[in-house]
Amino acid sequence: MTGIVSYGTYIPKYRIKPSQIAHAWGKETNEVEKALGVFEKAVASVDEDAVTLAVEATLNAAMPLNFDLTKIGAITVGSESHPYAVKPTATTVAGILGLPENLLAVDLEFACKAGTSGIQLLSGLINKDTKYVLAIGSDVAQSKPSDVLEYTAGSAAASFILGNKDTLANILDFTSYSSDTPDFWRRDTEKFPSHGGRFTGDPAYFNHVISASNLLLEKAKLKPADFEFAVFHMPNGKFPKEAAKRLGFKDEQLKPGFIVSQIGNPYSASSMIGLAATLDIANPKQKIFMCSYGSGAGSDSFIFETTPLLKQFQKKNSKNVQSQIQNKQMIDYSLVARNIINKYRI
Repeated sequence: MTGIVSYGTYIPKYRIKPSQIAHAWGKETNEVEKALGVFEKAVASVDEDAVTLAVEATLNAAMPLNFDLTKIGAITVGSESHPYAVKPTATTVAGILGLPENLLAVDLEFACKAGTSGIQLLSGLINKDTKYVLAIGSDVAQSKPSDVLEYTAGSAAASFILGNKDTLANILDFTSYSSDTPDFWRRDTEKFPSHGGRFTGDPAYFNHVISASNLLLEKAKLKPADFEFAVFHMPNGKFPKEAAKRLGFKDEQLKPGFIVSQIGNPYSASSMIGLAATLDIANPKQKIFMCSYGSGAGSDSFIFETTPLLKQFQKKNSKNVQSQIQNKQMIDYSLVARNIINKYRI
């Protein structure tokens, strides 16, 4: 059965508090963090981008099992902050990692669900000739200075090596739900994305997450109580909890993978890091429900079941999600602002 052979994440060590961003722009600071449910967000350094984050996450995925990356037969990199408009991120990442050149390499872009789309697409390629594939979600999330997005837009990457032998968690089923819902967009000539404000809630996030989740639950003939854990895309600290409540999941099922309050929303990596954090503490033979969300709009929902090999992996994984969350250095907003000015020439 196809599943996760190994996984790794990379969270930059720099952090900033949303209240400090609000203060810099002369906005109300007292309630911003509580209102969003986000108290710190991860910030990429000046020499980090979606490529370097993806490379670090993949090296962290290979390290616990000393996995030979030359066995990878296909790679996808999902992101909405690819360094180049025309030049694939996937080939750059593959070259740095030393992957073989007889390789399928593809960039994916579907807002915050491009990484999970890679898991779906690549799982169908695993066979006797292509034994292992690599699905990555990596973003240095873009936001216009002083926009509400700036409070939550974070930076991180997650990398999942998939195969059909010696799996840590098997993919039991998945499905998707998509529509043309323009809640979030960035035209080719624009530097920062725009969004539809409150329109991003019920017509966008909740409609797609709940629809994709219900489709899969009905397809698999399962209910929320059949799962030990659940992970949803985390644009803020309130949406995933509300979606879970509407579906019938409990807060305890979300808690292990609920990383948004500590690192913000790293877009394509959000739900994938939530899944990784859940795998970090899960036991064998437990079911995990996951549903991503990407603006524009669509959701991918998955059912995973862990295997006995997961406990061995956990013991070897010195760079689990919580260890990276705790390895942090708080920075001043002036450093972030200078980086934005230099990068986007504004």
